[in-house]
Amino acid sequence: MHGHQRLNRLRMMAPSIFQCAVGAGLAWLVAKDVIGHPRPFFAPVAVVVAVGVGFGQRLRRVAEMVVGVSLGVGVGDLLVAWIGTGSWQITLVVALAMAVAVFLDRGSVIALQAASSAVLVATLLPPSGLGGLDRMVDALVGGLLGLAAVSLLPASPARLITRHATALFGALASTLRATADAIDQSDSALAATALESARTTQEHVEEFRQALDTGREISLISPVHRRYRCHLEGYEKAAVPLDHALRNVRVLARRAMVALDGGSQLPPWLPGALRELADAAMLLCDELAQGGSPRKACMAVLTVASRQGSERWGFSADVMIAQLRSIIVDLLEATGTGRGEALSALPPLDAPHRPGRS
Repeated sequence: MHGHQRLNRLRMMAPSIFQCAVGAGLAWLVAKDVIGHPRPFFAPVAVVVAVGVGFGQRLRRVAEMVVGVSLGVGVGDLLVAWIGTGSWQITLVVALAMAVAVFLDRGSVIALQAASSAVLVATLLPPSGLGGLDRMVDALVGGLLGLAAVSLLPASPARLITRHATALFGALASTLRATADAIDQSDSALAATALESARTTQEHVEEFRQALDTGREISLISPVHRRYRCHLEGYEKAAVPLDHALRNVRVLARRAMVALDGGSQLPPWLPGALRELADAAMLLCDELAQGGSPRKACMAVLTVASRQGSERWGFSADVMIAQLRSIIVDLLEATGTGRGEALSALPPLDAPHRPGRS
């Protein structure tokens, strides 16, 4: 990963890091000075687990954290008070805590928290009086303050999603333009470079999906960000079609490389159509970021569809045309157009083209 990519990732994660840091400090303060627990270890830990530096499923992580800590503390307190501490006692405590956690739920956080909590009870935090109950309360306090940090501290879900969506649309458009340049210059190396760049986009697709989950979650639990719910709908409609478009553009670039290596005849209108589609994709990106209906982008994609040649040119060219048609359908669906309507916007394909045919 290059330096600028690392900086971009840090910028994207900065709100979560800020929320973790502030929430952890507040959780310790509340559990120690307000509730009166002398060593509220689990309170700041619960904040970090709840907020994290990833995206999505924070409500579930809070629930898993509290349940996992409760299981680990409960099993640890019960067994350590009875059998004492030591290597074989830790082995038994961890095995039982994790077994109960896995039996109750398949979530990995529950099992890991149950095991780590049991180890802490068996080693550093031996049971005393109401210690087990206090630790459960600490976990709940930390989880709730973690959710409060997500809800109230600045981290606009729309800005977060727009940032990831812009990266995806940019990758789609740049691959389309690079493929067009490769066809214009009959340069298979350019097509190979476009393909190599497009292959790196799947990680961004996953991060975009997680950002959508996070945005949806924040808009549900945060009174500050509820107004963004309607804004997120456009991105939710576009998520799956955008993933499909990126997959199709990878196939397109691969086939362009093969076609140019083999000297295949390609339609003269194809590079212009690819560039127009790239422009339409970026227009869709802009309209989704503004939160309005992407009518202009829809019209731009329809224009590309209507100006296609309908003739067929041979295997490699036909594969590329098929991928172009698929990307057109994907982008139309991303604008909210139904699949049937998107398919009907494409001209029918004629019989295979033969050179010299009148």
